[in-house]
Amino acid sequence: MRVALPALALIAAVPLAAQDPHADHTMPGASQDQHAGHDMGAMDKPASPGPTMETPPPAAVGSGPPRAADAIWGAEAMADSREDLRRTHGDFPVFWFQGDRLEAQVREGEDVYLWDIQGYYGGPTERLWFKSEGEGAFGSNPEDTEVQALYAKAFAPFWDVQAGVRHDIAGPDTTHAVIGVQGLAPYLFEIDTALFLSQRGDLTARVEAEIDQRITQRLILQPRIEANLAAQDIPELGIGAGFDQIEIGARLRYEIRREFAPYIGVEQSWRTGRSATLARARGEDPSATSFLAGIRFWF
Repeated sequence: MRVALPALALIAAVPLAAQDPHADHTMPGASQDQHAGHDMGAMDKPASPGPTMETPPPAAVGSGPPRAADAIWGAEAMADSREDLRRTHGDFPVFWFQGDRLEAQVREGEDVYLWDIQGYYGGPTERLWFKSEGEGAFGSNPEDTEVQALYAKAFAPFWDVQAGVRHDIAGPDTTHAVIGVQGLAPYLFEIDTALFLSQRGDLTARVEAEIDQRITQRLILQPRIEANLAAQDIPELGIGAGFDQIEIGARLRYEIRREFAPYIGVEQSWRTGRSATLARARGEDPSATSFLAGIRFWF
């Protein structure tokens, strides 16, 4: 069949898409560009760019009275509201008590019991502290017992200066003036230091440091060190000048509840210098290794 030349030219001018009935459809199994029809440059832009510049505050901001609400609600009503806000944000007295060490120590020669408790009542910057510690052989009265009553004032975040009195009940009746510092050092070391001046003029000092090393959420290892020092010999107390006694130990506790945890541990203590000489004169070993078990609680 013959086709006129003008008709052939018309057919050649028609786009192929118009000739192919499937040109606007995706064939099954055919791959396609997932980004077709999208502006790729828009993907680099933030979804919500926001304003390029914030509106500056009015010039009158801060020029009003510091307690403008008093003019609306009254000074008395606002005073109650501010007091409630102050209490809500922590400036109110609380009571806290902790049995840090309540334990039995098994050592060569004699087994002993020991307690170390403390607590306070007050706010975040001023508190009244109570502390007591002592020990004794099982089946006998305590050999060492002390009680402290202290006033504490915060001088830095996590740090208090403490001042008060200490009275020794067991042994020679002795009362001390106390001044010390207690707080949380970098890396979460708990520090408790104090100077003691007795009514006889004896000057002694104590430094305690401990840190909690969490193994699991409930299992905690607590290394601890304590050092006692004296400025002079105190023969009636068996204390020599210099380092009197050093204790290094570790306690592994399991928190059944955060407020209650049994523990086991080991501790090594040494009497040094003149104190070691006085201990030997009494027939005591200046060095002792103790295996211990106890409970720790707070509320």
